[in-house]
Amino acid sequence: MAYPGYGGYGGPMPMPGGMPMPGGPMGAQPPGAFPGYGGFPENDPMWGYFRAVAGQDGEIDAEELQRCLTQCGFSGSYAPFSLETCRVMIAMLDRDFTGKMGFSEFKDLFTALNGWKQNFMMFDQDRSGTVEPHEMAQAITSMGYRVSPQALNGIIKRYSKGGRIFFDDYVACCVKLRTLTDNFRRRDVMQQGTVNFQYDDFIQCTMTI
Repeated sequence: MAYPGYGGYGGPMPMPGGMPMPGGPMGAQPPGAFPGYGGFPENDPMWGYFRAVAGQDGEIDAEELQRCLTQCGFSGSYAPFSLETCRVMIAMLDRDFTGKMGFSEFKDLFTALNGWKQNFMMFDQDRSGTVEPHEMAQAITSMGYRVSPQALNGIIKRYSKGGRIFFDDYVACCVKLRTLTDNFRRRDVMQQGTVNFQYDDFIQCTMTI
């Protein structure tokens, strides 16, 4: 069973939305100000954005992530991400199940977001912040996901509003597709496209996102 990739989104990518690289006093704050991050270079271009919103525990929650994405202008001409979408973005990379995101997870998220935005903009040619259902299906296919027409129809029904899919919902869909695929792949050790779930395991895999 060949699993889909993520459209090449795993490699280094430029800062989202043409954002300037952090610098100056904010970007130069010593990582030691937060516990557990002394190993990250002080001049990391993402550090300033992370430090600006991270709490004293050195992590960011959904509300802090929402504020960060809005302040740094990632959404561009699109509306700010909803709090629920920010929660599922954190859940996608929350390896220690704290409900928060550390610095390395924060960087991973921005890489994924940048790739998803580029993919979305390929189909949102009028820059309305929305795509049509058939364009959503094309976007999912272009990312390497191979799902049935019935599954595509279910996805479109779940994430469309007024017959169109907004960027916020598009990202929420991408997060869920990636997370569920990762969860499935880890359990499909023989790569056969079939797994057996215990009920509690299934609930944990699906309810967290």
